[in-house]
Amino acid sequence: MASNLSGDSATNAVPAVKGTNTASTGVGVEGVSDTGWGVHGHSKSGRGVVASSESDYGLRTHSKKSAGLRASSDEGRGLEGWSTRAEGVHGISESGSGVWGFTKAGTGVVGTSDLGIGVLGESTANEGVRGVSHSPHAGVVGINDSTRFSPRTGRERQLSTRPSGEGPGGWFESNEGEGVRGTSKNANHGGVVGANTGGGVGVYGTSDNGVGVWGTSVDNEGIHAASTSRTTAAMAVYQLTADSEHPALYAKHAGHLAAAVFEGNVIVTGDIALTNADCAEDFDIAPGSSAEPGTVMVLDDGSNVRESSRAYDKRVAGVISGAGNFKPGLVLGKQQTQGDRKPIALLGKVYCKVDAQFGPIEVGDLLTTSPTPGHAMRVDDPLRAFGAVIGKALRPLTNGQGLVLILIALQ
Repeated sequence: MASNLSGDSATNAVPAVKGTNTASTGVGVEGVSDTGWGVHGHSKSGRGVVASSESDYGLRTHSKKSAGLRASSDEGRGLEGWSTRAEGVHGISESGSGVWGFTKAGTGVVGTSDLGIGVLGESTANEGVRGVSHSPHAGVVGINDSTRFSPRTGRERQLSTRPSGEGPGGWFESNEGEGVRGTSKNANHGGVVGANTGGGVGVYGTSDNGVGVWGTSVDNEGIHAASTSRTTAAMAVYQLTADSEHPALYAKHAGHLAAAVFEGNVIVTGDIALTNADCAEDFDIAPGSSAEPGTVMVLDDGSNVRESSRAYDKRVAGVISGAGNFKPGLVLGKQQTQGDRKPIALLGKVYCKVDAQFGPIEVGDLLTTSPTPGHAMRVDDPLRAFGAVIGKALRPLTNGQGLVLILIALQ
């Protein structure tokens, strides 16, 4: 190739062409071209161009409309950055991507490290790292096949001092928000799914002072656990502090309806503590009958109950539960029906409508049905009361009508 300037040298220490400028901001060598390359360096086995500096950029390139620097290779790396103390490659952009990696079939960006972090993403106002996939594959995948020996150097590597739970596939921390948030827009998939193929726990939640696992839902299960094992539970919760007064499992319904439903047998090895007062069972209320809490109810000729209306009625069934501040602790016979069903207290303490015009009531008096609809009265004739006793008064009522706390004891 012919040129206006040509320099030859056969000595390693002597350059073929050398340009020197001793001014503070001068240029040693300048290459200018209207449409071609400003400077072209070529070597058969060495480096095409070498640029170095003791205190500034070794090489600086600039373009107004295209890439500032383009490097390509047929078989090696397109661009390689090397540093003994700082970043090997550092990309900065005021409005675009700091570093962009693209490939048609390989990995867009690869970060590896023997002792440091393979890839670090950090942002002051947005996501530190975001992974997006336009295929059925995951947006972000974390894999840990931990071994104490580096696959690159063959020597024992330093393990992280951070507690890692034997090397997790992913580790997430947050000072103010969720440590991990999972969202799914598909009704057939969970927001967060944990799977363990090694016989361990699928999802494990622990907390120093809060809830280990919290699940809420508007239209579906807040927490869904399934297991095909014949020896282990689909979900297990533990309270590991022996003297803690808080339960291992807590369930609450905002509308004070069923907080838990079990389809199958329930086995309890400890005590069952019910904070409410009585044991009741749902009965169908006869049409037209009063069914407010505290009403004394009797059996009718069918399978319904209605309010009592005569004295010493042996068909007495009990008292409608829920009057005052006493609610049923246990309700039997809950079922769907189109009719009116109410819990009738069969055992325990309940507030009952009482009429004292048939005799003042004292603590300990036996009570039976009275002529006043839905009210109890004091037993004055023990012979007539046999089979018609509702229970025993726990509070007095000297006159008039009122709600009295009684102990249900049908006899």
